[in-house]
Amino acid sequence: MPDRNIIAQMTPSVSASHYKLRCQSCGEIYTDDGFLLQCARSHDPALLITEYREKSFRPEKGKVGISRYHGWLPAARGVFNEGSTVIYRSDKLREITGLRNLWIAFSGYWPERGAGLQTTTFKELEACVVLSRIPLECVNIPVIASAGNTAAAFARACSESKVGCLIILPESGLERLQFDVAIDPLVRVVVITGHADYHDAITLADRISKLPKFYPEGGVKNVGRRDGIGTVIFSGVEAIGRLPDYYFQAVGSGTGGIAAHEAAKRVLEGGRYGERLPRLMLSQNLPFAPLYISWKSKSNVLLNSDDEDYKKQIRQIAANVLSNRLPPYAVRGGVYDVLNESNGDMIAVDNVEAEYAGRLFEECEGIDIDPAAAVSVASLLKAVTFGRIERGAVVLLHITCGGRRRRSAGKAMIKVRPAVKVRKEDALSGQAIDRICKLFG
Repeated sequence: MPDRNIIAQMTPSVSASHYKLRCQSCGEIYTDDGFLLQCARSHDPALLITEYREKSFRPEKGKVGISRYHGWLPAARGVFNEGSTVIYRSDKLREITGLRNLWIAFSGYWPERGAGLQTTTFKELEACVVLSRIPLECVNIPVIASAGNTAAAFARACSESKVGCLIILPESGLERLQFDVAIDPLVRVVVITGHADYHDAITLADRISKLPKFYPEGGVKNVGRRDGIGTVIFSGVEAIGRLPDYYFQAVGSGTGGIAAHEAAKRVLEGGRYGERLPRLMLSQNLPFAPLYISWKSKSNVLLNSDDEDYKKQIRQIAANVLSNRLPPYAVRGGVYDVLNESNGDMIAVDNVEAEYAGRLFEECEGIDIDPAAAVSVASLLKAVTFGRIERGAVVLLHITCGGRRRRSAGKAMIKVRPAVKVRKEDALSGQAIDRICKLFG
C-alpha cells in the first residue's frame, strides 16, 4: 500500500462531498480519502484543517448525540457513536467559585444527567469520528498509540463497528481497558511492560504503521480526532446559547485545546453565537508540564528536557494520561498558535491541588472524575483565586473523563487481556515486531 500521508494527488472520495482539507501553512486544498494526515508540499510542519461547505452552525433536528453536527464532521458514513458531551449549569461549584455563569461540559458516564459515554472519556468522540472517516472498502489495520483512555475508546468503537485495529499502550494504561461486554477479537492490544510511557507506545506504533497492511491512525494530525472533540464546543453553544468567554481543559498533547479552538472559530465565523473566541485555559499536572513551561517561557518552540528527567516526572504525576513528551506545540495550527489566537494561557497544578479539586467536584456535583479532569478543576480554582476570571464571565469547564466508579458499580467488568506483551527494552526488536505483525495473519 502506498504511503497515504504524502500522496499529493488524492483520488475522489464519496466521503468528501461536504468538506475539503486545507494545509494551514501553504493553503493547498485536498479532497479527503479518509487517511490523509499531512500536506504533500515541503515546508515547516502544519496541521491540515477541514473546510466545510456548510458555514453556519446548524445542528440537525431529530438526531441525537454528535450526529447532530454531521455537517461539521469529516464522516464518510453515519457516526458510530450516538453519545455526546452533556452541558449543564453548575450550582454548588458556581457558588464556591463565585462564577455566576459556570457551565460544566461532562464527557463521561453519568446516566442521571444523560451522559452515556461507555468508556467514561471524551476520547469516544474522537474514535467514532475517526472510524466514520475511513472508507468502507478499507481492509488495512489502523495502529493506535495510547496512554490509556484513547485505547479504551478505540477498543470499544472498533469492536462495535467490527473494524480491526492494533492498539499499543504502556502497561500503566491497561487498567483503563475494562468493559461491560467482551471486546471483539478483531481488536488486538499490545502492552509495553516495565517503565514504559506514552512516548514508548507512540514510537512502537510509528514503526508498525509503516509496515504492509497497517496504517497510522494519526493522533492530532487526524482531522477526525480534532473535529470529534470539537463537538464539545457545539454542545456548549447549544446549551448556553453562545460561545463561552473561557474554556478550561487539562491537556497532554493539547489536541483537545486545538480542537476546541478550531470548532469555536467555525461557530464564530458562522455568526449569531458570539463576538470573540473563547480564551483557552489549558492545564498540566506538575512536575510534568512541557507545554506549560514552554508557554510561560514565551518560547515559540517546545522546550525539551532530558528523557530520563521526563520519565521521572511522568512517574510522579497523578494524571498519567497527560504524559505526551512531544506534544504539537510549535506546528502551524498547534498549541502555541491557538493559545496566541485565543489570548489564552497555560496553568499548572500539582497532585495535591488536583486531588483536592477532584474531591471537591464530587462533593459539589455528585459524580466521580478522573485525575486529568481534576487537574482541570484545580486550574479553574487557581484562576479564580488569583483573580484571572471576571465573575460574570461565561466559563465552560470540560470534565474530560468522569463516572468511572459510577459505571462499574454493581457490574462485573471484563478486563482486556493483551494479545502480546513486550518489554520496553525489546519493543523495537525484530522478534517483537514479528510477533505483533502475526496477530493479523
